[in-house]
Amino acid sequence: MSVQLPPATEPAPGPVPTGEADGRPAQARTSRLRLTVRRFARNRLALFGLFLLVLLFLGAYGGPFLTKWDYQQHDYMNFLSSPAGDHWWGTTQGGVDLFSLTMRGLQKSLIIGLLVGVLSTFLSATVGAFAAYFGGWTDRVLMWIVDLLLVMPSFLIIAVLSPAFRGSTWLAFVLLLGAFSWMVTGRVVRSMTFTLKDREFVKAAKYMGVPAPVIIFRHILPSMASMLIIDMVIQVGAAVIGESSLSYFGFGVQAPDVSLGTVIADNTTNATTYPWLFFFPAGCLVLIGVSISFIGDGLRDALDPNASGAKARSPRKKKQPKLGRAAAATAVPAQATAAADGRSAGPEHSAGSQGAAS
Repeated sequence: MSVQLPPATEPAPGPVPTGEADGRPAQARTSRLRLTVRRFARNRLALFGLFLLVLLFLGAYGGPFLTKWDYQQHDYMNFLSSPAGDHWWGTTQGGVDLFSLTMRGLQKSLIIGLLVGVLSTFLSATVGAFAAYFGGWTDRVLMWIVDLLLVMPSFLIIAVLSPAFRGSTWLAFVLLLGAFSWMVTGRVVRSMTFTLKDREFVKAAKYMGVPAPVIIFRHILPSMASMLIIDMVIQVGAAVIGESSLSYFGFGVQAPDVSLGTVIADNTTNATTYPWLFFFPAGCLVLIGVSISFIGDGLRDALDPNASGAKARSPRKKKQPKLGRAAAATAVPAQATAAADGRSAGPEHSAGSQGAAS
């Protein structure tokens, strides 16, 4: 007797995931930016550094609105007064409110640091990528300029050139700082471009007739974006320290503008007798350096998937409850009894199965 089977039918198509409907896998929905943010959020020190930097920005731009004193206003009834309710951080030798003066200097230091960080990273990326991509005389000339700037004492050059820019805008000081802070990163970008320009996607773009600047800015530099972002963060912190050092010696921001360096320099003579004149502006400078350092470490771990801080933590296994001596003694005979029942039921079960088969 033959048994007729029902005709085979194709299974009904199930719902297509949103990510696969347009030809992309479902995992593609998790972009690299989300992964980077997620890895960055796992680093508590990086989050603390970001919170600290945001707090410094809010204090620099929102703090002056919380007090009635201006950074150029003098209180002739309070000279070198200690921190109190009227003057939160005390006053200087001229009766200027130290809190307003420090917040004004913090504004200038943060702006200069950000601008110098962006400028130096742009110069290093552009010069290093163009030198390696074109090669030949372009590479030789650009690397000769890099080597020349590396051996020149940048601090002394800025100190010599700064008097020529007195009375002009402070943006000239930003250009001077940015011009002497990109050479080391430019060499790193050049070495990475030598490797990337022989990759298949760069050769394909070259064969399709894409101009060289477009290839550099659209294909080569985005491939090293993680390194450039970290370098920019580090350059911001270095620029703030460099600007404060130059301003301390009178070669940076000039009056009537103020920065953290000028605030510290103006109150150095009274720092031992009136310590708040030094601790508050120097403390802001230290907090900037600490926050930038924590953020840089967090970005390095977030952008590098092989870093230990970027890896997800494995879920902890639940511990099995330990049995007491009495419970273990009762569990062993119970297991032995169950095994004996299984062996005794084995032949009956096999006989029953054979009768069913016959």
